[in-house]
Amino acid sequence: MSTPETIWYDELPTPIGQLRLVADAQGLREVWFESGRHQKMPAPHWRHDAGKLAFARVQLEEYFAGTRQVFALPLHPLGTPFQLAVWRELARIPYGATTSYGELARRIDQPQAVRAVGAANGRNPLPIVLPCHRVIGADGSLTGFGGGLPTKRFLLAMEQRIAHGDLFAAP
Repeated sequence: MSTPETIWYDELPTPIGQLRLVADAQGLREVWFESGRHQKMPAPHWRHDAGKLAFARVQLEEYFAGTRQVFALPLHPLGTPFQLAVWRELARIPYGATTSYGELARRIDQPQAVRAVGAANGRNPLPIVLPCHRVIGADGSLTGFGGGLPTKRFLLAMEQRIAHGDLFAAP
């Protein structure tokens, strides 16, 4: 019987609620919202260790403080090759900008795969870090988000304020 790999987790209070950060020896694997569609609990063999997640905690705190627009973290999301391609492309969406599912499908050279891109976006294990909140409907409407639409609205508005230098506008 093999020993399960070591997985560490920690909790991070943020303006959008508590986030749970999950990492393994290769990098950050998941960011979970305390509420939303994909609530999970740590597996019994996981270890709570703030020190092991400090690398991600600091950058997420900087993001919410408005001083970080690009993450520089070792990442280890687990997914299919198609999902990984979509998630890599999410990382290229500029801070304060949005794109559509159709445009994301074109960017990965699969323009007919809009629905599959939407499904991969919905399974993104690293929201905020891989900014799936920046993907909106072709008509500009806000579409589903694992952390809920109010959270998506908050993140987009925060990025807009910071990207345009309006740090004092109400959220």
